[in-house]
Amino acid sequence: MCFKLNEKITLDSVPMTSDKTFTLEDYKGKNVILYFYPKDSTPGCTNESIDFSNEIEAFNQADSVIFGISKDTLKSHEKFKEKYNMPFELIADTEKYLCEAFGVLKEKSMFGKKYMGIERSTFVIDKEEKLVKEWRKVKVPGHVLEVLSFVQTL
Repeated sequence: MCFKLNEKITLDSVPMTSDKTFTLEDYKGKNVILYFYPKDSTPGCTNESIDFSNEIEAFNQADSVIFGISKDTLKSHEKFKEKYNMPFELIADTEKYLCEAFGVLKEKSMFGKKYMGIERSTFVIDKEEKLVKEWRKVKVPGHVLEVLSFVQTL
């Protein structure tokens, strides 16, 4: 399963930080931003998360909620979230359910070794639970402002 643009999104619930469970229906009437990143506390992922944190008020004014997603554990997410004082929840996709649903798992290579990892990607689901925008192969600098600019048009 890999969602397409303008498709209505239905998702099973998944665990997230603060002892909560993410259920898309809980955010009906809001734009939902899901940003997938490779790993907690790595430079690019930290910078991206800080950028989203720095713009939280503007996203709130645009009726948008933000969720960071990686394959890391809840324990890792809690430490990452606390260390950088993130004002949004992180989803622990340890079973790769969301990664597969959004098609973000890609073959990567490090030191000549191939593995399946998350391709940095962001998705916007609108107030009617439809996928309205996606960014793949995201480069961190300027990305959050691009996402913000988009949701301000919804």
